[in-house]
Amino acid sequence: MALRTLITRKALRTVPIGFRGLQTFSLPDLAYGYGDLEPAISGEIMQIHHQKHHQAYITNYNKSLEQLDAAISKGDASAVVKMQAAIKFNGGGHVNHSIFWKNLAPISEGGGEPPKSTLGMAIDNNFGSLEALIQKMNAEGAALQGSGWVWLGLDKEFKRLVIATTANQDPLVTVGPNLVPLLGIDVWEHAYYLQYKNVRPDYLKNIWKVINWKYASEVFEKENP
Repeated sequence: MALRTLITRKALRTVPIGFRGLQTFSLPDLAYGYGDLEPAISGEIMQIHHQKHHQAYITNYNKSLEQLDAAISKGDASAVVKMQAAIKFNGGGHVNHSIFWKNLAPISEGGGEPPKSTLGMAIDNNFGSLEALIQKMNAEGAALQGSGWVWLGLDKEFKRLVIATTANQDPLVTVGPNLVPLLGIDVWEHAYYLQYKNVRPDYLKNIWKVINWKYASEVFEKENP
């Protein structure tokens, strides 16, 4: 039986650190079982990715926030500056993965079903067709050197859809402050290597079978009324 978890709202909690209340973060539960995305993504990959990799980003992010809080309390400007890279990397890892889990859904729950709402029309207007969008995102993701993410985003300033890549764990907002992530695909090797080895294009081809377009559509309609 696939290991199953339920959605909770415990991803954010407030704990007293120093003389201020500091928000720290905890691992969000999934809305589906680890094995529910098979055969596109194996249950083993999902469990390790969620419990080990995402948890590591959260643990290190919380640690960095505590160290930042202490440095601010001491007025240690050098230490504050030194913490920025760790906060960006680990905080970005938490932000990106939290989106990634929502971008996925089992086939039995609508995963892979094309968007039929205003997002579907926007995709046709911006890229010609859903197939053209998928082809472009796959090409961008496959060509990304090293580790990172490929994104479908909404540019709120120009009211258009964009495809972008980010390195390492940089969130989409680092590309532009007006970009809202609708769909992010993790192309770090830990997201696919146990199943696809070093053949990233095969992983990119198959992940579309479990993409949750319903969630992407909800974000699009909220951010683009």
